[in-house]
Amino acid sequence: MHHKPKHSTHHSPGDSTDAHAKSHRWLLPVLLVAQLMVILDITAVNIALPHIAMDLKMSGSTISWTITSYSLIFGSLLLFGGRAADLLGRRRMFVTGLGVFTASSFASAMAGSAAMLFASRAGQGLGAAILSPAALSIITSAYQGSRRAKALSAWGAVGGAGAAVGVLVGGVLTRTIFYVNLPVAAVLLFASLKVVPADTQKPRWRGLDLAGAALATTSLAAIVYGITQAHSAGWTSIQTHVCGIGGLAGLAAFAIYELHIDKPLLRVERIADRAVGGGLVLMLAVAGTIFGLFLLCSLYLQNVLGWGPLTTGLAFVPLALSAGIGSHAAGHVISKHGVRGPLAGSFAVAAVGMFLLSRVGAHGSYLTDVLPGMLVAGVALGVATVSVSMAILTGTRQEENGMISGLNSTGHEIGGTLGIAIFSTIAAGSGAILGPQAASGIGDAFLVAALVASLASVMALALLPRAQHFLAKLALNPQAMPVH
Repeated sequence: MHHKPKHSTHHSPGDSTDAHAKSHRWLLPVLLVAQLMVILDITAVNIALPHIAMDLKMSGSTISWTITSYSLIFGSLLLFGGRAADLLGRRRMFVTGLGVFTASSFASAMAGSAAMLFASRAGQGLGAAILSPAALSIITSAYQGSRRAKALSAWGAVGGAGAAVGVLVGGVLTRTIFYVNLPVAAVLLFASLKVVPADTQKPRWRGLDLAGAALATTSLAAIVYGITQAHSAGWTSIQTHVCGIGGLAGLAAFAIYELHIDKPLLRVERIADRAVGGGLVLMLAVAGTIFGLFLLCSLYLQNVLGWGPLTTGLAFVPLALSAGIGSHAAGHVISKHGVRGPLAGSFAVAAVGMFLLSRVGAHGSYLTDVLPGMLVAGVALGVATVSVSMAILTGTRQEENGMISGLNSTGHEIGGTLGIAIFSTIAAGSGAILGPQAASGIGDAFLVAALVASLASVMALALLPRAQHFLAKLALNPQAMPVH
């Protein structure tokens, strides 16, 4: 007896393949828009800060906490957020982070006092610390080889372009920037449930290293706090020394602890890999240089040339475009030449751009004194951002994508915080932060940035693996790598 197959109850392989391809095509845009939202809220608030301070009647001593409360939580929790993505589920953490970030954005928009705003901004930092490494972890697990290089190029382009667009958005929207997150997040939430791969395993709470997370978070928070408050407290103050030395000692204790447990928050031995360890050091340099570039250009345009927030934002559009071009080119260059040569070269070119900017004068011009150096440095730092992320993330095993993504993001945030603190201190060294007299200190800070980029170029040659070794790792499928 023969039975006819019931085709109506089955889908053909071609149908499932088409559906998968369609969802995969939208995966990267969803993750990039989420990251863009996080970045916009960093740079936009910097520009909108004077309006926010006036609205909430904040004094000069408390204004900086609008930024510090965000960076303190964001920077110190990224390692924990990355590991949580591995153990609790990447999509779960992405959606959770998106929800926390959005709710905190609404609270920031509705804040009627400085204390409420600071608490809400801390909530945004928490959401970003969960969302960002989860998104990057999804990218590194979903894309391999040259496709991963292109995906990370797009991620780097969003980082550079988003920072510049944030300056423009902050000048236009001021405090209403927090409301913009609400409809965007609603669309992202719906889309993520459709296109982000579902978590196949149940949450593994027992593997979450809470003691290590507490130690790492406290240590990183001490360092971030010390850096962000050093300008007001003084770099030689007891507070700065206690926070800095205490934080570093805490990180050393964290490393020792992690080496002696079965399921660590961070496999410290992975830093011995030249691509990972060297990339982490260079991430500090590239993030510090990028954040410094934005800060110093903004100070010069607004404080010396007297431009308004909107005009300043428009002035950063060429920087966003040049960084995007550099990020796009990086993927092609890395796939052929590895990361050591491109990173050394891009830092050297960035040093040239910073040197051009160091010549800004009291009565300078945007077209002749700012734009050339901005374009040169922008392209170079776009290449460097993607290259250093590729160095850290390439070759990660499937079960540690979140861990290494968190490490990558931590290096970026700590490096950026260092850059802002150091370069703002140097810029204020002349004693004047407003008017033509401020140009001298800003020029000195650009010159120091050029020296940092030059040193990073040399360090790239010394720390990173040769092209043949890196390209062999790039070609490997992480799932096929042995687990040690």
